[in-house]
Amino acid sequence: MEKYKLRFVPLGGIVGVTKNMYVYELYENDKLKDILIVDCGIGFPQEKEFGVDFLIPDIAYLQDKKDKIRAILLTHGHEDHIGALPYLYDSLGRPPIIASKLTALFVENKFKDNNQRLSVARVDFEKIYNFGDFKATFVKMTHSIPDTTHIIINTPVGTIYHGPDFKLDLTPPYGSPPDFYKIVKAGHDGILCLLSDCLGSERPGLTLSESVVGQTFEDEMRKTKGKVIMTTFSSNISRIRQCVEAAIKFNRKIVFLGRSMKQNSKLAGEIGYLPIPESLMANEDDLVKLPPNKICLIAAGSQGQYGSALSKLADKQNPNVKIKPGDKIIFSSDPIPGNENEVYGLIEDLVSQGADVVYSDIADQLHSSGHGNQEDLKFLMRFTNPKYLIPIGGTVRHQKQYENLAQDLGYEKQKIFSLSEGETIWFTKGNQAHKGEPVDTKNIYVDAYGVGDVGNVVLRDRKTISSEGVVFAFLVVDNMGRLVTRPRLVSRGFVFEKEEGKLYQGALKIVENVLKPKSGKVLEMNIIKRGVINNLEEYFYKEKGRRPLIVVDAVQL
Repeated sequence: MEKYKLRFVPLGGIVGVTKNMYVYELYENDKLKDILIVDCGIGFPQEKEFGVDFLIPDIAYLQDKKDKIRAILLTHGHEDHIGALPYLYDSLGRPPIIASKLTALFVENKFKDNNQRLSVARVDFEKIYNFGDFKATFVKMTHSIPDTTHIIINTPVGTIYHGPDFKLDLTPPYGSPPDFYKIVKAGHDGILCLLSDCLGSERPGLTLSESVVGQTFEDEMRKTKGKVIMTTFSSNISRIRQCVEAAIKFNRKIVFLGRSMKQNSKLAGEIGYLPIPESLMANEDDLVKLPPNKICLIAAGSQGQYGSALSKLADKQNPNVKIKPGDKIIFSSDPIPGNENEVYGLIEDLVSQGADVVYSDIADQLHSSGHGNQEDLKFLMRFTNPKYLIPIGGTVRHQKQYENLAQDLGYEKQKIFSLSEGETIWFTKGNQAHKGEPVDTKNIYVDAYGVGDVGNVVLRDRKTISSEGVVFAFLVVDNMGRLVTRPRLVSRGFVFEKEEGKLYQGALKIVENVLKPKSGKVLEMNIIKRGVINNLEEYFYKEKGRRPLIVVDAVQL
């Protein structure tokens, strides 16, 4: 019997780009000994997931194993890698969290917003961390946010290189370039498996340096006579810093719009990552007094999120800022896959108000992806020289293209594992790897009312209301289940008011027929409601070809 085995369990982020959470389990003599978790992020809802704010990983699998969790390691400060921690941390047993400086600040601030206290240990890049029989070292890496890291995980079975969101940026606008020495040394010492970002696997060449965007900001500000409004992810401090530096050069007052943008820029400023002269900082209330050519707004909402600072500008809901001809709005981020409709709809609204909207589809070097293109990905494969490969952080098509890249470098198809959420890989002594039994996972939804309360039934009902409308049936019955007064029907989003009369006369007869006395038999309330719902659904579909959501409210006297 082999003494040690290692199992990789992705609970999110393996397909679908967001909701990143990766679990490494070390077994000794077939008994689970240690668990290491990397990242714990949120996912973003699709259009069909009505009323959902975001998704978080399903950690049901870990609930009886939390005493084995030794630590949570965070790779960088984007929401899809840290955003779920306040919701899941207690359920994970409150293990130690280790993160780089900016990432740690973002996480601590999230807990503070939830009235919780948490201290995150800051990464020491020279240190080897011991978590049971796991050993971990952090690698300086570049992405679209400062303080991004990769992680080398040493185990008795072999070494894993955990390499999520990255690009090989030799001239980052802030911070160090990638630590190529540590990466190459790890490859020389031997990597059993490389887990690599694959989101840029369709794009040829190397990804542009983040620093090219700074010149673009300067060029756009130089020729703009109105307000300049830049939008990007609120955690993209490198991009924000470059916009700030351009605004300083043209003596524009800087105003941050949106709660997350204000918070993150404040935190970055406190640690010196976003220096801004006090004389150029302004508040929203000051904007009405300033000439448009002296204003630079940096707004949250680049993904078209409803209720964001940018969407409020587009909807004319900000009392201090009005979009006017001559204003320039710069989208310095690409839509996350699945968000395209929201982003382009927002652009349409802004253009219709006379703004000059600039986005990556029509302007070069306006946005530099934070994800490595094909050559970045191949460099990391070559540097680490792993025996096995697992593409992460992309969609199925990105996984497929990553497989093609790896095969171009000589990897056999059976050495590349393209997984779905919950699918597992076993690594054993002798550098062997194979698929294991999958772990059951499901979407855990978060909305304004709580965590996990939004199930498939709720989503189905919300979808029905959005497309078919809703009809409320109000009943008053006696203790035998017989009608005391005539039923009342009220609808929303179903038929025009002038069409209600005749239609509802027929519907009322349907309801009365359901509740007709039947040889003294007492009708139970659940039977009454189900009978009314079924018969009204059939009637409305026959008359109108639509199936509104039927809600029955019955009072028994």
